[in-house]
Amino acid sequence: MKENADKARALDTAEIHKQLREAQEQMFRLRFQMRLGQMDGLKKYRGLKKERARMLTVLREREGNADAGAARGKS
Repeated sequence: MKENADKARALDTAEIHKQLREAQEQMFRLRFQMRLGQMDGLKKYRGLKKERARMLTVLREREGNADAGAARGKS
């Protein structure tokens, strides 16, 4: 699991946003398929949710680091 977070940290912010959009689209399609009775996508859906959460966490860390750096610069 740590490797996946490290992979996300290695990406730049624009790439993370792009992957977040792609993951959201895939999750929508999988949810639609599951509603139609094709339960094959449940495992993949859960994995996408976790990967999306990791990417959002990395973005939140970067925002926190940027805010902390700005606060230090003001002092």
